[in-house]
Amino acid sequence: MTKHSPPFSPEVRERAVRLVREHESEHGSQWAAIQSIAAKIGCSGETLRNWVRQAERDRGVRAGPTTEESERIEALERENRELRQANEILRKASAYFAQAELDRRFRS
Repeated sequence: MTKHSPPFSPEVRERAVRLVREHESEHGSQWAAIQSIAAKIGCSGETLRNWVRQAERDRGVRAGPTTEESERIEALERENRELRQANEILRKASAYFAQAELDRRFRS
């Protein structure tokens, strides 16, 4: 599986979020500020809105998992998936060798 690199660097994301916070009062709503800034940096308004919401969660302003918590959950889910695969391999290997041992005993 190929890892997809985001088209915008973390610095660009941080700057865009900061611009939304700084210029929100100049627009009728946060969404208007988001749309204006998104057009200038070349991303969709929805993408920038997601960045703003995540930054709010990271600062504790909005409820939900922070970036660090989300990364930790993702790592734990990956580890859990790998352990399940390893257990499945071991279970099948155990069954295979048990059957081979039974076959050997009956042939002797």
